[in-house]
Amino acid sequence: MAVNARAISAGEALKVLEQGWEAQAAGALTASWMLHGRPGVGKTELVQTLAARKGAELYDLRLTTIEPQDLRGLPFYDHDTGRTVWYRPEDLPDDPARPAILFLDELTAAAPTLQPTVYGLLQERRVGRHRLPDGVFIVAAGNTVEDGAIAYEMGTALSDRLIHMIVQADAEDWLKSYAPGAGIHPTVAAFLRTRPDLLETTEESLRRGHAIACTPRSWTRVSGIMTAVPDRAARGVMIAGTVGEAAAAEFALIADEIEAQVQVAEMLETPRRDRTEMYPSTLHGLTALIYGLTGAVDERSLPAGIEVLADLRHLDAPAFRALPLSELASFGFELLIGRALEKGWQEVFARSDAYADYARGRAAAGL
Repeated sequence: MAVNARAISAGEALKVLEQGWEAQAAGALTASWMLHGRPGVGKTELVQTLAARKGAELYDLRLTTIEPQDLRGLPFYDHDTGRTVWYRPEDLPDDPARPAILFLDELTAAAPTLQPTVYGLLQERRVGRHRLPDGVFIVAAGNTVEDGAIAYEMGTALSDRLIHMIVQADAEDWLKSYAPGAGIHPTVAAFLRTRPDLLETTEESLRRGHAIACTPRSWTRVSGIMTAVPDRAARGVMIAGTVGEAAAAEFALIADEIEAQVQVAEMLETPRRDRTEMYPSTLHGLTALIYGLTGAVDERSLPAGIEVLADLRHLDAPAFRALPLSELASFGFELLIGRALEKGWQEVFARSDAYADYARGRAAAGL
């Protein structure tokens, strides 16, 4: 059966789960949640982010790797009472004083024999006589049969116990909400900003009979490869084995261009008057500079980062005249302000003369 829930981005799904968390904490709503989505779309990272933001302990159960007794526990005979008693499994939350998230991953791929045991967790919030504390937030996740993953159809007895959301890849959301905080390599971010259609290609890969597809998870792995592997030839083989040969070849062209131009760390340490010659002269290079800058700044270097973005608008060499410098500066400040708010660095912006001049210029232009 098709999942007739609403399809939303990972960032939107996180906001919904945060609202659900607050409603449960207030005693107004207790529910279990189900994230549907293609492999690699970011369901696991979403739940990990929620746990980090709420200071919750994350209990991550991969249901494809466990048996029913792993959730139910093991019985033993109590000779004093003449009854069978169950040992409770250790990987279920039991501390009422500590908030926790119980993440039931790969629910749709779990063996049918396990699903009845899961029903009690999702609906009654208990297994046997063990009841979950009130502070436990339950989220499940899984793929569908149409995704080309191992999955069973979800029956009505199971689906009726859940609030469903379909998580889909959205390049704008991924680049704005996820990439800066996750330390995604600026070359990956710049490439996907110009080729958002390559963020997620599972459907096309299935249609072509290709085993490898581009996904948010695979691009995160490419980011790690870019950071960890200096040898260009070895890096190319690894990236082709992660996102496919065609996407890797296109990415390599942009990576070479950016690698030759972008000097984020050097720009942050260079006096303002000497930075002009250090700006990349291409759209890809400037985009990578913005993402690299957002990920690299700390509270000490943030004033320099603000200056780099503010001065971006005033580049007047011939190579820059056809580029959307004002739009790039605005986009960069949107990302940088978001990071400052996340880290509590608002006062740095308030004290920045460069940002004050930038804001006055926008106001004078009616922006």
